[in-house]
Amino acid sequence: MRRAVLGVGRAAAWRIRAGAESGQQRQRSPPLSPVPAPPPPAFRFVSRPGPAGSESETVEQSPPQSPGPGKAGDAPNRRSGHVRGARVLSPPGRRAHLSSPGPSSSSEAREELRRRLRELIERSRVMIFSKSYCPHSTRVKELFSSLGVECNVLELDQVDDGAKIQEVLSGITNQKTVPNVFVNKVHVGGCDQTFQAYQSGLLQKLLEEDSAYDYDLIIVGGGSGGLSCAKEAAILGKKVMVLDFVVPSPQGTSWGLGGTCVNVGCIPKKLMHQAALLGQALCDSRKFGWEYDQQVKHKWETMTKAIQNHISSLNWGYRLSLREKAVAYVNSYGEFVEHHKIKATNKKGQETYYTAAQFVIATGERPRYLGIQGDKEYCITSDDLFSLPYCPGKTLVVGASYVALECAGFLAGFGLDVTVMVRSILLRGFDQEMAEKVGSYMEQHGVKFLRKFIPVMIQQLEKGSPGKLKVLAKSTEGTETIEGVYNTVLLAIGRDSCTRKIGLEKIGVKINEKSGKIPVNDVEQTSVPYVYAVGDILEGRPELTPVAIQSGKLLARRLFGASLEKCDYINVPTTVFTPLEYGCCGLAEEKAIEVYKKENLEIYHTLFWPLEWTVAGRENNTCYAKIICNKLDHDRVIGFHILGPNAGEVTQGFAAAMKCGLTKQLLDDTIGIHPTCGEVGNRRF
Repeated sequence: MRRAVLGVGRAAAWRIRAGAESGQQRQRSPPLSPVPAPPPPAFRFVSRPGPAGSESETVEQSPPQSPGPGKAGDAPNRRSGHVRGARVLSPPGRRAHLSSPGPSSSSEAREELRRRLRELIERSRVMIFSKSYCPHSTRVKELFSSLGVECNVLELDQVDDGAKIQEVLSGITNQKTVPNVFVNKVHVGGCDQTFQAYQSGLLQKLLEEDSAYDYDLIIVGGGSGGLSCAKEAAILGKKVMVLDFVVPSPQGTSWGLGGTCVNVGCIPKKLMHQAALLGQALCDSRKFGWEYDQQVKHKWETMTKAIQNHISSLNWGYRLSLREKAVAYVNSYGEFVEHHKIKATNKKGQETYYTAAQFVIATGERPRYLGIQGDKEYCITSDDLFSLPYCPGKTLVVGASYVALECAGFLAGFGLDVTVMVRSILLRGFDQEMAEKVGSYMEQHGVKFLRKFIPVMIQQLEKGSPGKLKVLAKSTEGTETIEGVYNTVLLAIGRDSCTRKIGLEKIGVKINEKSGKIPVNDVEQTSVPYVYAVGDILEGRPELTPVAIQSGKLLARRLFGASLEKCDYINVPTTVFTPLEYGCCGLAEEKAIEVYKKENLEIYHTLFWPLEWTVAGRENNTCYAKIICNKLDHDRVIGFHILGPNAGEVTQGFAAAMKCGLTKQLLDDTIGIHPTCGEVGNRRF
């Protein structure tokens, strides 16, 4: 039976409502009973004399420990698999053993098998995992034979536990089929990919006799994802370079190592948000007994100097960290010129060329401009705001993204006159009920909104710090035009991927021509086998710093044999740091309805009044929370949303619970911490 009780005040209860939308739900598999796996096959390469003075190599099965006649483990009909190839790489008499691991757990056995497969790949110029009856495998082997290329072949159907080998191999390559081809340690792929590489010239490049590169890995971009990947690869003993160059904004703003988040994103944004919250705390403090007679005002220059000093210390820390891990850092602009080769151009125009076995693109995004008269000449973006040397004064914020609303929020918190010009909706991609509540709160606290308008021209009326700008805007729903005069115009209308001017077309890396984003598979591999990508430039991935850090670290571990773990992009939490913070994890209500249908959803929601707001006399029935549950899956929580103080801190814990399969019943069974905003998620309805 539904209960539709809307609570008021701190005793607010959940109310239940049908229908909804929000983030993505992670599919949960039923628990698996542990089944001991057989130990991986013990095989070794043995060099044998071949015809006409050549050699061939055979994979021999080490004799198993027989459990006795007729017992499990006998394989009387299995044949030893053969490594067939034109000529072999190993000199006469060389033996490359893949010794049998001792008794171990299933996971240890898999890790040992994976390690031995890695060794096999790394010591072979060409390594083909094949099946003797597969016509596609035969085509690939014939291709290398026609090129006169020496290769090693492991026929998985002729080796005991070939299925287990293929399973472990698929974890390394993300390919479940044969043939599975490696050339000079680079995974080329299957039959089609190998012939495509041959036709494009990439295969010939990989097969060049001089396979030595300057670096094992070059990372293009020194932001969160790139630095994470670089440091992890260096820890694993690889020779790594980071190329990072910040092209100045149209206003001339540039910054140091660390990328958007550290320099012109999350870090300065959160600090300015905190500065604005302190202003609100000053107002509240009088109700709590604090008395002060001196007029209190905010000084922009003091704040920006302190924030930039902190950012400079972070920049230095990143450089020091790279130096300690022996990662080469080059402050130059990277551009691919041919396969495995990149040109680095420094600020003086000097060019240097480097080669690497593998590359990671982590170039991030930069703010978009309107493409109208006066935008690049007179407007600023978030690239410029956080180090702006003067107070922006009366400000027009163009856009309704989270960047737009966050910046508008803290500028208004400093007492500035702020207007937000909105083309369509607030916080596209977020839950729209929550987005409208964010906008409503901001409007009640002094931020003005111009809905359904877009600028068409920016004119400078006066120079100065700040000066005066006239903005002409038109309606998106009719012919109406309006004018306004502002000291500063801040553009926050979206960001463009930095992928179009780094030579990707020269090596065949495909991008989405409309967005500039790079399509990748689930191991962040691009259309070119030795090139990977992480961070905001990935198509269909969350544009969040922690996501870039995690994916970069895990990518390095997979590339260099430390792990098979992939980045989990499902149910990633985030927070919009508007004056009243909005935290969420999982699906928005609109998306949940699209995916699961309205009739299969249950939505519980409540208004609440934080204890801290009571004495201060701040608004009741303003803070809000809701969860979206899938009725077909035991009321699994597929969307969590909260609007209130410290929403980011609250959401983090619920995100972990959702990763573990949180249900409404589990929420009801959890005892909350009183008195906190977080306990709203644990109240019974």
